[in-house]
Amino acid sequence: MADELYKTLGVSKKATDEEIKKAYRKLARKYHPDRNPDDDAAEEKFKEISAAYDVLGDPEKRKEYDEGGVFAGFGEGGRAPFGTGPGGFGGFDFGDILGGVFNRGGGGRARAQQVRGRDLETEVSLGFDQAIEGTQISVTVPKQSQCTTCHGSGAKPGTSPTTCPRCEGRGVEAQGQGFFSISQPCSMCGGAGQIVEDPCPTCGGSGLTQQNKRYKVNIPAGVKDGTRIRLAGKGEDGPRGGPPGDLYVTTRVASSPVFRRLDDGNLEVTVPISIPEALRGGTIEVPTLNGTKRIKVAPGTKHGTIQRLRGEGPPKPKGAGRGDIRYRLEIAIPADLSEEQNEAVEKLAETLNGSDPRAELLRKAGA
Repeated sequence: MADELYKTLGVSKKATDEEIKKAYRKLARKYHPDRNPDDDAAEEKFKEISAAYDVLGDPEKRKEYDEGGVFAGFGEGGRAPFGTGPGGFGGFDFGDILGGVFNRGGGGRARAQQVRGRDLETEVSLGFDQAIEGTQISVTVPKQSQCTTCHGSGAKPGTSPTTCPRCEGRGVEAQGQGFFSISQPCSMCGGAGQIVEDPCPTCGGSGLTQQNKRYKVNIPAGVKDGTRIRLAGKGEDGPRGGPPGDLYVTTRVASSPVFRRLDDGNLEVTVPISIPEALRGGTIEVPTLNGTKRIKVAPGTKHGTIQRLRGEGPPKPKGAGRGDIRYRLEIAIPADLSEEQNEAVEKLAETLNGSDPRAELLRKAGA
């Protein structure tokens, strides 16, 4: 019985791996259920061929079989005659296992699961004003797209892919682990469920070619630097007609010489005010996103005081209105004073009666 599987494939025990593979493919095409509809004998023969190749097509399993391991003694129908019981070892019927692996799901042939295309990422550069108000921008993305010659089938025009004889179009096959088996992508078709015997000359059988695709991206108003925008279905096409991935566009927003974006979605502007304005108060003109407006400065304003214009900032997400602009008032101190300015400062100091603004602080410190 040690050469039973070799007889099933019609090869000798000294056959090379390539000779075994060729013999299997030839027999699989001959007895494939697609070519022999409603022929139970052909289907059983196909199962035997597939079971034999499952062992002999794997170097480790073949070695174990040749040494009389667990795969030894596969007979007609994939039955293991050694051991006890009507089905072989402990009543275990390998034909039942293999039949479950290679059956057609109760009369309907399972289809290989289509492979989704890869997601892609790209970046777009935006001016500050574009990010605040929103815009539409074009991006060009190099990607694997459906071949225009074979329309993604991978087969030469005028031909079609054929169902993989090893997995019967499922795209997966069972690998035995003792009395158990696990499924993994088919080693013959790579999980596609089909084999291209006459490849397309343009894509070489992959069904995909490298192409540059141009897309228009709608940038919503108020986006920040690093925002990711998803374009569903604009990633790479899946092989053999599989669904496409997505394209993610990351925004890179230029900084503004005037406005600073805050984490809470508002804007901040540093506004210098003069010493007299800080002391006496008044009305000053400040920049907005759409021109200028005037705000009031209270008398005795301190350095770093915040004033706010509500609703003048960038749009909030999901149409929830607009944010604010915060104005940080900083007292501008002249670096050099003229003689006239020095005299004015002396007079101011005299009118303040030499009061010490640090006296209270030192008192609390106990100095």
